[in-house]
Amino acid sequence: MTEPGPRTAPSRVRTDIAHNARVWNYWLGGSDHYPVDRVVGDRVTDLYPSIGEVARADRAFLGRAVRHLAGDVGTGQFLDIGTGLPTADNTHEIAQHTAPDARVVYVDNDPIVLAHARSLLTSSPEGATEYIAADARDPERILRGAGRTLDLGRPVAVMMLGILNFILDTEEARSIVRTLMDSLPSGSHLVLTHPTSELGGEGNEAAMRFWNENATPPITARSRSEFASFLDGMDVLEPGIVSCSRWRSGSASRNPGVAQFGAVGRKP
Repeated sequence: MTEPGPRTAPSRVRTDIAHNARVWNYWLGGSDHYPVDRVVGDRVTDLYPSIGEVARADRAFLGRAVRHLAGDVGTGQFLDIGTGLPTADNTHEIAQHTAPDARVVYVDNDPIVLAHARSLLTSSPEGATEYIAADARDPERILRGAGRTLDLGRPVAVMMLGILNFILDTEEARSIVRTLMDSLPSGSHLVLTHPTSELGGEGNEAAMRFWNENATPPITARSRSEFASFLDGMDVLEPGIVSCSRWRSGSASRNPGVAQFGAVGRKP
């Protein structure tokens, strides 16, 4: 039996060090990863057994947030930054199932994600789906690229799930968010998730230390107040800042939560 993983690696992909997009794909049950990703992913799981639950909860949060924005709110434009490798129920699939004319732009700087972009670009006939190769640290470039597909004069939902934790300097992360949201009109939304050590998760900090020593890019957790600062000036939708697994899940009282904040803010 052959080992799961990409058949060919793009020339710029390093297969000797674990990478977040591929390890995350492994935790979600995908096949786009290499032996080093599985080794590191398994060791992180040993240290932090609930990491798989975090990955699945983050993905489920994405689905609920996109369905709410595309359906209940009527948002027709999505800018998904830090896309990661495609799996089931990607942003454009959920949005265009709810609103077939929705327009979605994905952003990532990982060459292996770029290699899989074709599968992300299957759009509904009425809508549009595009991909930008760019780094989250360059929001101006992201906005320029997104403007070729999205009407930035109309509300946009900016998706930043599990991406600001790779911007280690909190002020830099705030600046990125401000640049993006300041360029968008009233009625735009910011959808965030971020790991934290404030919601339990035994072994979380040890797992992050191991990750930073053995994989790329490095990661950081943040406190509730630090996470909340990304939403400064916005109206935070109910139920506020909570574990992403409990955001409008319909079973919050029975859900113990995962160590990952989730929230959606609306620009007034």
